[in-house]
This record gives sequence, C-alpha cells and structure tokens, in this order.
Amino acid sequence: MQFHIENMECNGCARSVTKAVENVDPSAQVEIDLPQRNVTITSTQPEAAFEAALSEAGFPAQKLS
Repeated sequence: MQFHIENMECNGCARSVTKAVENVDPSAQVEIDLPQRNVTITSTQPEAAFEAALSEAGFPAQKLS
C-alpha cells in the first residue's frame, strides 16, 4: 500500500512515520520516498490501521492508487 504524506519534509519526519507504521506492525517493510513525500508499506495489517496511526502521529496520509 502506498500513501502520500504532504507534511513529511525531512529525515526526522520520515523516522516518525516509520515509527508510527512499526507501532501497528513491527514486521512491516517501510520504504520512504522523501522527495515525493510517499511511503510504501508492505504488511498484512489493514490499511485503515496505518492511516489512523499516521494521522495520530501528525502525518495524515492520502492513499495512492
């Protein structure tokens, strides 16, 4: 699943996004594309769980198709 996170602007933001994802699924694979402000998550957990965790962490995410 891929999300666009408009306010992910620096490496610190990327670390916070990764931590939020790993709080939902510690074994998730997380790929950050900082210049495009996108995150790709490989996990068996539901998409909504990641959207909620990212939003709670201050990084509201838009689903990319």
